[in-house]
Amino acid sequence: MPIVEITRAALHPMKSCKTNKINYLASGLSIALCALFMGCQPTIKDKTNMEEQKNEATKNLVTNNTPKVTGIGGIFFFSENPKDMKDWYAKNLGLEINAWGTVGFESRNLEQPEVINNTQWSPFKKGSDYFAPSKKEFMINYRVQNIEGMVEQFKQNGVTVLDSIATYEYGKFVHIMDTEGNKIELWEPAGEDRREIEPKK
Repeated sequence: MPIVEITRAALHPMKSCKTNKINYLASGLSIALCALFMGCQPTIKDKTNMEEQKNEATKNLVTNNTPKVTGIGGIFFFSENPKDMKDWYAKNLGLEINAWGTVGFESRNLEQPEVINNTQWSPFKKGSDYFAPSKKEFMINYRVQNIEGMVEQFKQNGVTVLDSIATYEYGKFVHIMDTEGNKIELWEPAGEDRREIEPKK
């Protein structure tokens, strides 16, 4: 047999073996990638479990009505000339005065991102009795949940409650004193209404 034919015959099975090996590796890699991809996809059962967990978390938020502060509702302070003070803050710090003559800072509720909270900022004319009986020159408004429950706790703990709960279209209010003579305003917004509130001058 000519040497060329012998060489060709010897190389043919090697070439076939190499081709088969490559095809085998490619097939194996395809199977592995497919299995990995399918394993990373959420099954119908996984999606159902995720939806149930989301619904449970929402249910807990609705049913969690523990009396407590949930944020800052407003910052109020005395000023010799409130109008000039507002103009100064608007000019130098870029605060935008709203229709009520205050500034409203909006923020999202972390537990309920669809809810927009509003924190009010406003100077009061020095000497206003709205801070009374406190002698301090500022007052903080705290946003709360379950204001009735909080008032009951205050009574049990001997906290000075200055008035009864007052209800307006934008929520409920009550005032208390802390141990150092600071007047505190508590505000429970009406439902999910987070509109700007008109401060009482």
